[in-house]
This record gives sequence, structure tokens and C-alpha cells, in this order.
Amino acid sequence: MDFSLTEEQLAVSEVASGIFAGMTDPGRIAEVELGEDRFDRDLWRGLARADLLGLAVPEPFGGAGYGLVELGLLLESQGTAVAPVPLWATLVLGALPIARFGSEAQQRRWLPGVVSGDVLLTASLSGCASSPTSRPAVRAIAGAAGGWVLEGTELAVPQAHLAARIVVPALSPDGVLLALVDPRAPGATLERAVTTNREIHPHLHLSGLALAAEDVLAGPGPAEAGRDALEALVTAATIGLCALQVGVCEAALARTADYLNTRHQFGRPLSTFQGTMLKAADAAIDIEAMRVTWQNAAWRFDSGRASSDAARVAKWQASERGQRAVHTTQHLHGGMGADITYPIHRYFLWGKQIELLLGGPSAQLARLGSDIAARATAQVGR
Repeated sequence: MDFSLTEEQLAVSEVASGIFAGMTDPGRIAEVELGEDRFDRDLWRGLARADLLGLAVPEPFGGAGYGLVELGLLLESQGTAVAPVPLWATLVLGALPIARFGSEAQQRRWLPGVVSGDVLLTASLSGCASSPTSRPAVRAIAGAAGGWVLEGTELAVPQAHLAARIVVPALSPDGVLLALVDPRAPGATLERAVTTNREIHPHLHLSGLALAAEDVLAGPGPAEAGRDALEALVTAATIGLCALQVGVCEAALARTADYLNTRHQFGRPLSTFQGTMLKAADAAIDIEAMRVTWQNAAWRFDSGRASSDAARVAKWQASERGQRAVHTTQHLHGGMGADITYPIHRYFLWGKQIELLLGGPSAQLARLGSDIAARATAQVGR
């Protein structure tokens, strides 16, 4: 299978890489991490000016009309800089489901603002990720005028403190629905929480939150539209994380190679020792395995093929191999790798967080195995 990038995809990657390289450095990132929001707004405006925030937004709403492959290339570039901007949250968790499942009114209300950089979005998926059956943690009870009342707690919602709306899966008596929730509405409370990589992922508490009918993004109903939309959202979110992990690991390895070439022991660069060369080579192989699996999953997603299994395979690779790669790069820095203020440590933190988000390697294998077994059982039953 040929995963060579098209000219348009190469252009996306080159433009994104140039912006991240020109507008980020370890000192700038450390400064942003000391802020209250931990959000580089100048970089976000730069991405908006380059029309990168609208990559997967349909053209009628000001976007470029591309898909998850192009978003993945953008996320790879973010990973190389470990840049503190909510790309995954806004573009994959928020804008993508609105573009795929939202009404025209919902799309017109939110997507142009995403393209311009004025609207930030996210989704709460921790409850589904921690459930073997992807059961939402939030409950929806029928309310007035066709609306709903939401109850429950979602943990660690990516950059929810910045978001204008949060896509919240909820379980109703009629099935799963996806809701567009205002985190500042009566009945919604955000509890600040800081993650492994120093981002802010608040907990979302919902108590008697009234949801209007027009704020339902998908579902519920007997046709399982809400369940299908949730599965597509989790699949896309998983693939996006895998692309981000490739960028993190690739940049960590490049920094490590530079370090090994400049550090000397016994009169020779550390890069010339067999032990360091083999470890770095293994990390490079791991990265390429991660890259091809996320690209395969994204291609399947964009072309309308079944992609959930491919996404879980890619996430296993990104979790297992990604953790191994960032651990290797930190280890090859010796004592410098243990310095939490040294840049390589930030890549280790990002790699570790991505490993566990939406389920680590064991969880991915368990879901993949149970899905394969269920399909085999259904086939035998026929």
C-alpha cells in the first residue's frame, strides 16, 4: 500500500512545520506553561492566519475540506514542537463531529469561528474510554420541549476551560446522544486538573443541566445514530493521538541524535558506540511502525471504510512503541535526561500522556480482541 503524500498534503506538512519551528522554542513553551491557561494564543493566531485551523472544515464554512489524514499531519508537526495549543481538542474532538454530524445551523454557528481561531472546542471521552462497552458516563433524562437534562461527571476533559462548547456523549433511555454543552451554563461546573504533560484537562460536573433540542449533535434513536457518531468520534480522536505521538517521538529522537553527536566519551562521539546506535535505530523503527499504522487508519476513516480496528492497532503501536521510544531518548541523554527542566523531559511527559489517553496498550488489545471475537461469534450464528 502506498502512503506517499500528495502535493497538497506535503504543503500542509511544510507550512505547519515552518510555523511551529518559527514560533516555538523551549523557553517560550516554559513561559506558556507558567500561565493560567497554558495556551499559546500567539501561536494559535499564527495557525489561523495560515488557514491551518480549517483543514477539515467543509468549504462552505470557510475551510479547506480536507480530512483526518491532513489533520494528522498538522498534529505530527505540533508533536515535534510539543506546542501548548488545543489542536487535537478543537479540530478533532470538536470541529470534526460537528462537520460530520451537526445540523447546518450548528455548523454555521461554530465552524467559521474555528477556522478564524475565535472558537475553541473539545469533547469529553474519558468515560467512554474507561468503559469496555464505550458506555457514556453522563446520563440524559427527557426534559421540556424535546430537550434533555444531563447528570454525571466526565474526568479530564482536554482544555475544557478554554472551550466554547464541549461535545458530551450521554446515555438516554432511547440510546446514546452527543450533546453540545456550554461549560459555563447553569448546572455545569469545571474543576481544574493538570495532566502529566502540564496541560489543563478539567473535570466536568453536570448536575441538572438543561439541554435544548437544538444542541443535540447526534442521536438518540432506534437507528443507533448516536452510538455510531460516538464510535466515529472515538476512532478519529484515537487516530489523532497516534499522529501526535509520531511527531513527539520523531523530534525526541532528532534531539537525541544531535546530543549523541556532540557529546564525547573516550575521545569519540557517543553516537559512534554500538549500544547507542542500536537503541536509536530501534526507536527509529518504532516511529515508522507508528507512522504507517496511523496513516492507514486515517485513510480508512476518510474513505468511509471500517476503521475502528485499524485505529486500535495504531493506538497500540503509539502507546507501546511510543513509550519505548521516548524512554530510550531520555535514557540516551544520561544524567541530562533526568533534569525536568531540560527539553527532552517534556517529550517524555507528552509521550507518556499520549500512551494512556483513551486507553493504553492493554486496553486496546482487550477491545480489539473482544470485537474480533464478537464478529466471529455472530458469523458462526448465521
